Amino acid sequence: MTDTAPRPPITVLLATPRGFCAGVDRAIQIVERAIEKYGAPVYVRHEIVHNRHVVDRLKRLGAVFVEELDECPADRPVVFSAHGVPKAVPAEAQARRMLYLDATCPLVSKVHVEAQRHHDAGREILLIGHAGHPEVVGTMGQLPAGAVALIETVADAKAFQPRDPANVAFITQTTLSVDDTADIVDALRARFPAIAAPYKDDICYATTNRQEAVKTVAARSDVLLVLGSANSSNSVRLAEVGRRAGARAYLIDDAQGLDLAWLAGAATVGVTAGASAPEVLVQGVIERLAETFLVSVEEIDAVREMVSFKLPRVLTQA
Repeated sequence: MTDTAPRPPITVLLATPRGFCAGVDRAIQIVERAIEKYGAPVYVRHEIVHNRHVVDRLKRLGAVFVEELDECPADRPVVFSAHGVPKAVPAEAQARRMLYLDATCPLVSKVHVEAQRHHDAGREILLIGHAGHPEVVGTMGQLPAGAVALIETVADAKAFQPRDPANVAFITQTTLSVDDTADIVDALRARFPAIAAPYKDDICYATTNRQEAVKTVAARSDVLLVLGSANSSNSVRLAEVGRRAGARAYLIDDAQGLDLAWLAGAATVGVTAGASAPEVLVQGVIERLAETFLVSVEEIDAVREMVSFKLPRVLTQA
């Protein structure tokens, strides 16, 4: 007989909500249904959402991912990613008489509308966000060059010199850290008391809900595992929020990215997933943990999300 060492116990705290938000779910469905309706290939400008597993699965179905529209043939459908695109992109598609489907998240489109409203009112616009992120590129691309100034940090907010301090407005990227953004907004309001703000917070409900859930879970966890890709803004922010709440937080693509050495001495592990990460990745981590530990799972409820967004009519018509 061989002795089998007992598996040490570990508690997994699952954050709720986690994983796909309504905008991500809609964007993925748009690509899937376009392939069903028009056949493969269907082209997608930029990653539809920032998750390697999602992108790879859609590639297997017949999606072809490109960075720019000039890589797409004019006779095949093209989908614009959930992050939004500059106005020049659909204008080019129209000029080429392409069939295009816009998968921009409606909450990102809301920010685009706000930007246009402020521009029409003659305000100088400050966009709180991260340089180079596709959502930021798309939002700034709604207006003429120079109409929007990017603010990334509190230092940027303190250094910015407006043309007219009494006539400025701010908008934000939807996937930012709620706490970081609040600090930047406070700095702007301290300098510009009359600054025009969004009617409703630009940081989307899903980002806010997931960050609040992580705070609750991280406060009870020795280690926090965040499922998501490194280029996913909302996933990176979840790991940052977890660290601030006191947990050792790690961002991993999937179960293969888990280093069991991280769990040395840990009794409780929090697990969550970014808004673009599928639930199958969470279950994969739990299965990996169960190979080494005696796992008990506790789901921590924060907010139950009931939001859904309609698909483009062309994909729902017979």
